[in-house]
Amino acid sequence: MALFKIILVCCALVAVMECALLPAAVPVGVPLNTEVDPHPQYAFAYNVQDALTGDSKSQQEVRDGDVVKGSYSVVDADGSLRTVFYTADPINGFNAVVQRGPVPVAAAAPIPVAPRPLVAAAPAPLFG
Repeated sequence: MALFKIILVCCALVAVMECALLPAAVPVGVPLNTEVDPHPQYAFAYNVQDALTGDSKSQQEVRDGDVVKGSYSVVDADGSLRTVFYTADPINGFNAVVQRGPVPVAAAAPIPVAPRPLVAAAPAPLFG
C-alpha cells in the first residue's frame, strides 16, 4: 500500500511539472479586447416545461444601460410556484420581491409518457 502512495505522489508531481511547462493561454504582448460598451442593452427570455422530468422554470430579463429588470419562476419541491421579480440600478442597488402561489394548471398537469425499456450495457473493464 505504501508503494502505491509513493507512485501516486510521483505521478502528481510529474503532472504539476508538466502543467508548469505549458504555454500561457494568452501570449505576452498580445493586446486583449478592452472595448467597453458605454450603454449596454439586451433582452432575453426562456421557458422550460419538461413533462418527463417535471422541470418547470422560466426567466426573462431586460437591460438598458445600468438598469436591469427581470423575473424568474420555478416550481419548488413542495409544488408551489416561486416567482422572483428583480431590479438593479446604480442608485437603488439590487432589489427583489418574491411571490409564492399555486402552479398554473397547464404547467402542473404532467403529460403521460410511455416507459422506455431499459437496456443494460456490459460494464467496461477496469484495466485495459
